[in-house]
Amino acid sequence: MKKGLLYITLGLTLFASGCTHDYDEINTNPVAVDAARYNANLLLSKAQYSYANTGYAQLLFESMWPQLLASTYNYYSNGDKYVASSGIIGYQNQLWINDYRSASLVYEMVSLANDKQLTNLASAGTIMKVLIMQHITDCYGDVPYSEALKGKTNVFTPAYDTQESIYTSMLSELETAIKALDDSKDKLTSDLFYHGDIAKWRRFGYSIMLRAAMRLVKVNPTLARQYAEKAATGGTFQSIADNAYSATDNSTGNGNGTSSALLVTEDYREVKWSKPLIDYLKANNDPRLGVAAEVPPAGLKAGTNSSVAGDRTPSVQVGMPNGYDLAGGTTDITKRPDYPGSTGAAGDVYPLGKYSRPTTAVYLDRSAPEFVLTYAETELLLAEASVRGWTVPGTAAGHYRNAVSAALQSLATFSSSAAISAATADAYAAAHPLDVSSTNASLKMINEQYWATDGLLFNFIEAWINWRRSGYPVLTPVNYIGNFTGGTIPRRIAYHSTEASTNPTNYKTAVSRLDKGDTYTSRVWWDVQ
Repeated sequence: MKKGLLYITLGLTLFASGCTHDYDEINTNPVAVDAARYNANLLLSKAQYSYANTGYAQLLFESMWPQLLASTYNYYSNGDKYVASSGIIGYQNQLWINDYRSASLVYEMVSLANDKQLTNLASAGTIMKVLIMQHITDCYGDVPYSEALKGKTNVFTPAYDTQESIYTSMLSELETAIKALDDSKDKLTSDLFYHGDIAKWRRFGYSIMLRAAMRLVKVNPTLARQYAEKAATGGTFQSIADNAYSATDNSTGNGNGTSSALLVTEDYREVKWSKPLIDYLKANNDPRLGVAAEVPPAGLKAGTNSSVAGDRTPSVQVGMPNGYDLAGGTTDITKRPDYPGSTGAAGDVYPLGKYSRPTTAVYLDRSAPEFVLTYAETELLLAEASVRGWTVPGTAAGHYRNAVSAALQSLATFSSSAAISAATADAYAAAHPLDVSSTNASLKMINEQYWATDGLLFNFIEAWINWRRSGYPVLTPVNYIGNFTGGTIPRRIAYHSTEASTNPTNYKTAVSRLDKGDTYTSRVWWDVQ
């Protein structure tokens, strides 16, 4: 494995060197910072932003695999149709590169924090490491973990740990890190999530523990229950004030990659909300429909002008089905019986003009926040734990009600134009209670809400992961000609394209453990039917 993938050298000189005789002042780099003087807190914000800023890495794959967005544009065929586009190898690799880079930052931060006895920073770094590594293993399967991030000690071809062992280690490390957090000790001075609030970090840690535990409900229910109950006892998120998200600032070059990508001309013209999502919101009379979706103004010119607002009226919203194009053949979307028609006149026709897009004023600010983990998600997971008969405070119905209200209110984080009042959200949640007529009915309702919530918060990777775990909502796969999955929704991402040549022995061992080899249809350890 290349050094640049599992150990990212920081853009700082952590260990300065030079002559140590009478020429110290002349031979010392005046801008170098050694480990003793470097503020390790600075690595925390960098890791947080790097992890959260997924951009095209999620848009080209996970936004459309769980059918939350849809597109006729061939560049999005990887996600919409499971057909390789010209950029598939880059996006196959992108999440791997981004996440290991982020993990490398927190690994270095923890090392420096331990040297300086910065207990809280070290603990926050371990929590971040688990957050990031769970992301990687959930997307790829068995990956380097115990030997990863150790390029400084000349480990460049790390072994791939089994996902089972990774999860066992992550849960244990997480528990230790959370218990070590101490309000009386060092302050976190560069924290994008919580601005140094240790109590919130503690709840964040337990919320990550809950999510990790729930991944294991099918493959190891005993361990899943053990850690879900620990998380519930320890204290997960209490309100939307605990939502973890990364701030961005486009003016400094640290903008929102997803928003920026969707403002590209072709993306803005052709990426739409999916038919399954819009149908779900309509069927439930969901207030988010009138906030999250808009139909573009008529005509191609106005309809693709991001400065012109669309129509948010819920009744006119139309989701676009996945698996179609504008190529004139049998899969041309204009030939569907339910095609709503184009907008505009001759010379200014917009074929996709009646399909709903993400509301520009809500989602496409280049400095928009990027969601990581929310109170709504944790309440839905607690609701599921309760449905399964596990010992958690409260009731499944109560947690579900909290989640729905929180999901609606969380949209305001994007923009004041997306605000849904607490009164409206609470009333809606009360009027749409959890179906407790059977376990399956409850699980279906909980996980459909999880899917919609993550999709509407642009956290598409998590929506795809939980869809694989739960099986909800029930989706109809696309079977477009030339697809690379045999007409099934991808279950994982293929490993980084250079692994077979740069870490061949360990790569081959990992691939041998996959039921269908290094393909998009193999299932990771916890993803059982």
